[in-house]
Amino acid sequence: MDKSAIIKTVTQYMAAWNEVDDTARRALLAQCWSEEGVYLDPNVSLAGRDALATKIGEVMASRPRARLEFMSGIDIHHNMVRFLWRLVRADGTSGDTSIDFGEVGPDGRLVRIVGFFGAPPPLP
Repeated sequence: MDKSAIIKTVTQYMAAWNEVDDTARRALLAQCWSEEGVYLDPNVSLAGRDALATKIGEVMASRPRARLEFMSGIDIHHNMVRFLWRLVRADGTSGDTSIDFGEVGPDGRLVRIVGFFGAPPPLP
């Protein structure tokens, strides 16, 4: 798969996190997220497109008018991606920069995202 297609997939994924309309969000996820895709972050472990769509809706409901924005380009090698992002709240303040690592499946959709929040821990 070429890099421009992978960039489009990841961009659609981020757009899904910012889509307030459930139907439109699910349409975006149908384009970029595998039916059985796995999502992991420090607070969540889920599998399936429907589960992810529901979780995004819950997050959006708990943070009205907040959005996610890229804080880096999308780094790609083979079928793997990584990118930085942050949450921007309705009042314009933002959370820490976080990082996601992902895997793109043979059909061009994401099959896994593993997210880490904030900066990595310091050396001991």
